[in-house]
Amino acid sequence: MPRQERPGSDGEHLVQQRLGTTQRADRFYGDQVLDHLNVRMQEFVARQEMFFLSTADRHGECDATFRAGPPGFVQVLDARTLAYPEYRGNGVMASIGNISENPRLGILMVDFTRDRIGLHINGRARVVMDEEMRVRHPGLPVDPVPGRRAQLWVTVEVEEAYIHCAKHIPHLQKVPAQQRGARAWGTDDAKRKGGDFFGAAAEADQRPPFQRAERKNEHLRGGLHEDTHDAVYQGAAAPVYGSDPVYGGGTPAASRVGSAYPGAPRDMGRDDIVEELNAEFLDRVERVLARAQPRRPAEDAPEFRGWFDRRDG
Repeated sequence: MPRQERPGSDGEHLVQQRLGTTQRADRFYGDQVLDHLNVRMQEFVARQEMFFLSTADRHGECDATFRAGPPGFVQVLDARTLAYPEYRGNGVMASIGNISENPRLGILMVDFTRDRIGLHINGRARVVMDEEMRVRHPGLPVDPVPGRRAQLWVTVEVEEAYIHCAKHIPHLQKVPAQQRGARAWGTDDAKRKGGDFFGAAAEADQRPPFQRAERKNEHLRGGLHEDTHDAVYQGAAAPVYGSDPVYGGGTPAASRVGSAYPGAPRDMGRDDIVEELNAEFLDRVERVLARAQPRRPAEDAPEFRGWFDRRDG
């Protein structure tokens, strides 16, 4: 029987150890964290009308956004793959741009109106043109609303799927369509898009130029993302996904070790880079955790085994 791998990141495992929550976390991992979508999860995804999306670029700089559509706009292709359409937006392409550098993403679906429950989906994304998507999946529906016709699709290879519990999710009620009016899918009308709600455009002429936050460890471009082509600091063992047409060709990391970025130390192994990247962060974590107190078992509520229990899938 294959060895059970522990879900989650090294960072969360460290914090669990320091705060004494490892056993509780292991119960949750064992009961609720899947590497696929079980039947109930697939049914849940198929009826959702919105989700929250998180991506990050090759530097680890994050972006959180929102996607919406009619029920079923997120397509469950199989137990390990889903796809969502990219509709016409403001032209910034922040999420797609991040995915082109770092294909890892996180999705949070929350049902505020019926089940009052959420579903996390983490995985690896790939951008596909609408025409190519329909050749591969001819059964995809064609939306009759012009503003909801996909220009691109994002397919997601599911790596983690797990429940977001109900205890802090508010129970909301949908406003009837006749009261809220029709949605302005794909419109360029500034007023229908919300206008200058926060007053940013009105003050554009008065404010100083935008300043990007300083990037520390800029010479470590690509960080430790295993999926970036810039694997120069990751050693010969780092995988390079150069065969995927979305990301273009890649050169094996072992042949690029000599072409380091300006100012970067040469001849450093992966362990050295991990140490350099983590030293400052771990020092801060240690100082925070030193002030934290582990929760006593008596304070813990019974574990939740609910909607997405693996035994039902």
